[in-house]
Amino acid sequence: MSIFRRLGVAVVALAAFTMWPASGAMAESRQVPVGGTGSAQTGEFTPSSAGDVTQDEFPTGDNDEGPDPYNGTISFSTGTGGGPSVSSAKKAKSNPTFNFGFEGLNHYQQRYSRGGNQFSVEPPDQGMCVGNGYVVEAVNDVFNVYSTATGASVLPDNTATNIVSGFPRNVNHAVDLNSFYGYPPAINRSTGVRGEFVTDPSCIFDAQTQRFFVVSLTLDSQVPGPCQGVFSCVNHLDLAVSQTNNPTGGWNIYRIDVTNDGTNTGGVNPGPYLGDYPHIGADANGIYLTTNAYPWHANGFSGAQIYALSKAQLAAGAASVTMQHIDTSGTVNVPSDAGSTQPGFTLWPAQSPGTSQFNLANNGTEYFLSSNAADEAQKPAAGTAGSRTSNQIVVWTLTNTASLNTTSPAVSLGNKVLTVGRYGVPPKQQQPGSGTAPTAAVPQGHCLNDATTLLFNGQAGCWNLLVGPAAHAAGAEVVASPDSNDTRMQQVMYANGKLWGALDTALNPDGGPQRAGIAWYIVNPVTPKVVLSGYLGASGHDFTYPAIGVTASGRGVMAFTDTGDATYPSAAYAPIDASVGVGAWNDVTGGLGAAADDGFSGYRQQNFPNPIRSRWGDYGAAAVDGNSIWIASEYIAHTCDYTDWGGPFFAGGTGDNLLGTCGGANHGPGARTALANWSTRISKLTP
Repeated sequence: MSIFRRLGVAVVALAAFTMWPASGAMAESRQVPVGGTGSAQTGEFTPSSAGDVTQDEFPTGDNDEGPDPYNGTISFSTGTGGGPSVSSAKKAKSNPTFNFGFEGLNHYQQRYSRGGNQFSVEPPDQGMCVGNGYVVEAVNDVFNVYSTATGASVLPDNTATNIVSGFPRNVNHAVDLNSFYGYPPAINRSTGVRGEFVTDPSCIFDAQTQRFFVVSLTLDSQVPGPCQGVFSCVNHLDLAVSQTNNPTGGWNIYRIDVTNDGTNTGGVNPGPYLGDYPHIGADANGIYLTTNAYPWHANGFSGAQIYALSKAQLAAGAASVTMQHIDTSGTVNVPSDAGSTQPGFTLWPAQSPGTSQFNLANNGTEYFLSSNAADEAQKPAAGTAGSRTSNQIVVWTLTNTASLNTTSPAVSLGNKVLTVGRYGVPPKQQQPGSGTAPTAAVPQGHCLNDATTLLFNGQAGCWNLLVGPAAHAAGAEVVASPDSNDTRMQQVMYANGKLWGALDTALNPDGGPQRAGIAWYIVNPVTPKVVLSGYLGASGHDFTYPAIGVTASGRGVMAFTDTGDATYPSAAYAPIDASVGVGAWNDVTGGLGAAADDGFSGYRQQNFPNPIRSRWGDYGAAAVDGNSIWIASEYIAHTCDYTDWGGPFFAGGTGDNLLGTCGGANHGPGARTALANWSTRISKLTP
């Protein structure tokens, strides 16, 4: 989740070519001491109630409307943009084998954990990992642990103490991320004091060390702050490492300050920087974190950052760990209109299944994949618009990783640029009713347009429950077109000697209108060469936010969200292997969307964001556990009738005393909140 304005400039697209010699990049070292301990237990709080001093719902605004979609045609056969369009992919029946699934974390649990001292957040950002009989899930901004056998939460039941507006609230044992990392509440609603803001969680289980690793970006709070209102400029990666193979126990927390990690390109992108969009990977020797560095005080980009730490030292709970930091700005030699070099953008570090899939050559090797259609990857200080399309991906190779376990670590980074089929920024997703006035089945949007319903206090107009008169615009709202991703690389795996990755792209299925789809890649990183690649799209559908999991034998599953003209946002999947590529797709059992996305970020009157950007996804997750693959995606799990949404806030109504939960007279658990209805779906499959 990016909560700040990202790069607002565009650039000229790169020319296509096959390969270019990599430039080496050396790392600088610094010590990262253990910063404390954490646990999956709710911290202290004052229960929120109707008498709170603040009703603030949002930590900050996001003023970025997102990049413009690619306005051409993406070819399936030639990749040049001028050939035949993608044919609709077939729907599968029983391959891979679905074992079972369950609803994971949802917005009701997120908003009302820790006694309601949480903000409303979109999108959830899906972190999920599996091992030793546990499924660990972390999203913005809440955490849970489930049994792999039943899908039930194995954390203590905190319902009785989780009091919100006078009643205990069942959040399925979930714990807020501020508690998990040892911070005060995101906001103390009895005083208005804000704590740290934790965002963008990612998770892996490392079978070699039998440890879980969860990383998040944390922004320090300061009122008033010099950088973004309530925030100071200080931000850090919080890396939590389980002390044993049981994630319900204690965790060690390592805090990595990333405030000054970026490149000042001649004063164009001055620091301090925000370490946005962190992700995590591992090889035999190290844990690798990556970020995108954005300057706080300028509209630009300052390169992807890599942080390499000894896995063994982290697993042992060392008091201090030596970390190697690499700034990728200017390390990709590409002769293009963007200049002689380009910075790395969204380098996704690879993770591997089991204990035998690591590359031990060159004294230990870790791989990353990235794409380069984004403005950030091409010319972060440019001032003219580009096409936001490319036919290249970048393979990054970090060698000498075994040195991370020595007193003098010295890793080295190189890269190769590979030619692939053309991809470009996709259009927004469509869902039933997109662009039309919300009906009563889309309660928040309908409420904002509703000027007649009589309220409990005698006022007329549901909109009075959500916005003030100055913000109200009668009939202004329409059913959202959820945001697609840009073209940044998504989850990467190194398995069976290959790199596996995918990204969002514009496609024209069956020669019809442009839709959001997926471009996928299977790469031999040693050669390096593309072993197999292709697209996944379907007429009348949008596929977004892919995440690939692959077993040691090379059998995989790709998770993604499926929306469409007649399909509410759903959790979907397709098989993938190096012989046939991606096979027929389907929505997971139990993962078919029940209603339209009805989140606050899709409505102009909520003043978040401006212009409207209906936030969705940011990333999904896949995890390998033996021969099984677990996948997780965002979807809409529940319906909520307008009358139940209003409850006692409508004249003569009954139900929950929290607006919009559809929680009934027993006060929940609710199907949603007043402002959002996202959920996550976790499924186990055997490819």
